[in-house]
Amino acid sequence: MAQENPAKIKASFKERRKGERRRTFRRKEDQLREEVKNKKTLKLHSLLELGRLIGLDLQIDEILLKISQKACEVMEADRCSLFLYDPKTDELWSTVALGMAGEIIRIPTHTGLAGHCFQSGESLNLEDAYSDPRFNKEVDAQTGYHTQSVLCVPLYNREGSGLGVIQLLNKKNGFFTEEDETFLRTFGNHVSVFIEMAQLQKARVDALEQSRKELEKLNRVKSKALDHLSHEMRTPLAVIQGTIRLLKRRVREQTPSPIRGEVFESLEKNLNRLSDIQQETDQIIRTYQKNEKEPRLKNLDIRRSILPEPIQLSPFIEHLLDDAKRKASHRDLQIELDGGKEIILQFDSTILKESFTGLLKNAIENTPDEGVVKIILERKAQWVQIKVMDFGVGITKDNQRHLFDGLFHTQDTELYTSKNPYDFGAGGKGLDLLRIKAYGQRFGFDISEGSQRCIYLPTDRDLCPGKISLCPHCRTQEDCLKSGGSTFCLSFSNY
Repeated sequence: MAQENPAKIKASFKERRKGERRRTFRRKEDQLREEVKNKKTLKLHSLLELGRLIGLDLQIDEILLKISQKACEVMEADRCSLFLYDPKTDELWSTVALGMAGEIIRIPTHTGLAGHCFQSGESLNLEDAYSDPRFNKEVDAQTGYHTQSVLCVPLYNREGSGLGVIQLLNKKNGFFTEEDETFLRTFGNHVSVFIEMAQLQKARVDALEQSRKELEKLNRVKSKALDHLSHEMRTPLAVIQGTIRLLKRRVREQTPSPIRGEVFESLEKNLNRLSDIQQETDQIIRTYQKNEKEPRLKNLDIRRSILPEPIQLSPFIEHLLDDAKRKASHRDLQIELDGGKEIILQFDSTILKESFTGLLKNAIENTPDEGVVKIILERKAQWVQIKVMDFGVGITKDNQRHLFDGLFHTQDTELYTSKNPYDFGAGGKGLDLLRIKAYGQRFGFDISEGSQRCIYLPTDRDLCPGKISLCPHCRTQEDCLKSGGSTFCLSFSNY
């Protein structure tokens, strides 16, 4: 039997090896095509799954978390951060940074890779983040994480305004490709729609919650109003009734009846007091009714409803202080004025007078004899501020929350006693503060308050003797000044 030619055997062997290599190559090509096909299918399914989120009635934080999880899965990224824009602070914020234990992150919009992406509207695809000077290395230093590759894409709302940024870190196999970038943009377009809808839903829920709180506040106002009016009218009515009984008894005892003038003076005084309370309450109610009927303040030209004029603030306040000192001449108080020598305020003098006088009266009535009331006038940027500081017993934290709710007195109703204006402890109706708040809403200025309750009198039922030298806790005036007090501030925009 003839032997085969070695050359032919060798050629046949090479041909078989080439065939095997071709088949192996084709199998790998088929596998690669299948993997690419599966990845594309996965990406398409991820877009479809995003549509399910809007029907799940999730909170926005839950939606952001699910979006980030899906982005990591589809893009084969190690971490994902989804930042939203906060126009109030000009920051990008996120509670969703997978791999960061859910920590809240806030960054200025002009810093870092995410900030650049948001400001420029450009996608960033970096193979080595450390080679880019915009990368903030401090985050890695604090967390111990090492960022390598980064893919960052901006998000926009339906109006085309910046909504935020989606950022992927460290592709698990290699680097992010142009195809990844294209898909993430498409993914981001879908994400933006769902985020915006979630934000609108949250805004509606917040509006409903705010309405609920306002209704609760109105109920408190009604309750306090009824409680206060009932108590405030009780004393003068009792006096009138007692006087009438006395008058009847004397009429029966003597003929003709010797009716003394003091009897009629008492009647008139208490009847006038009732009338004043009714008029003051009615004025406040009418002010609030006007606020409810008019457009929102931001759309309202408030200057049309007042008569602004240039006011030399320091002499104007000095004049009001002189008047208050005369009315409180029976009190032993220091009333000091500081600052404001060159300040000119463009505002309605009548409203300013009523607002400042109300705060000053409130401060005097809450400061014990031998105490101090300070008035500070200052300018901060475009704001002119009038601060009225007293060093009285202060206001408890619970009462501070309701101080401007309306007809609110800080003393317990059982301990509240009617006194003359400017007497210590004569305040309590809350009508002055309610009126000032109503003026502020209507005429465009702000009233704020800060208070520290006296450390020796922590509750509403702890009473101050009304004079520092009678206080068992304070040896000197300085002891009293350090123990508590309140500051009310009127802020006017003066541009």
